[in-house]
Amino acid sequence: MSKDTDASTEMTRAESDGKNQQSETVRLGLVVAEFNRSVTAEMETTAEETAADRNATVIITLSVPGVYDTPLAADRLARREDIDAVAVVGAIVTGDTDHDQVIGDAVAQRLTDVSLERDVPVTFGVSGPGQSGAEARERVGKGAEAVNAAVDMVEVLVWISTLHPVLNGLSRVRH
Repeated sequence: MSKDTDASTEMTRAESDGKNQQSETVRLGLVVAEFNRSVTAEMETTAEETAADRNATVIITLSVPGVYDTPLAADRLARREDIDAVAVVGAIVTGDTDHDQVIGDAVAQRLTDVSLERDVPVTFGVSGPGQSGAEARERVGKGAEAVNAAVDMVEVLVWISTLHPVLNGLSRVRH
């Protein structure tokens, strides 16, 4: 067999395996910040609707006081064997100080750390900082974006662990 035929066969297998993996239900944890609830309630709804559309199941939803509190909740969910990915939603609006910037930077970094430390996708569906309440209400789609990213990442990690054994250090990914 030629190299082109080998590459074509591997690509066909990859596409087939990818389709097979997509048929499995992705199990999500959802973390929702209560602060700015008029916005985050809609984000939660769009996240749940998107999960259903993507053949994903929200196993558990944790409500936390604010965006700053989401990394600990995300970490607890990422430790669970019945969770494939965690989607975090919240809204950070601008106040009279730069507090929103500090919160946004700290939370983004810690959620990234949780994802890397737990080897579980943790997605950032937080709007802001640097936005007004009205702008936050216009960004309720962040809930859907977080779920889409979580499902996409699970599929990528399954694909890597299935087709590329050299890269397979992803013990938590289901086959």
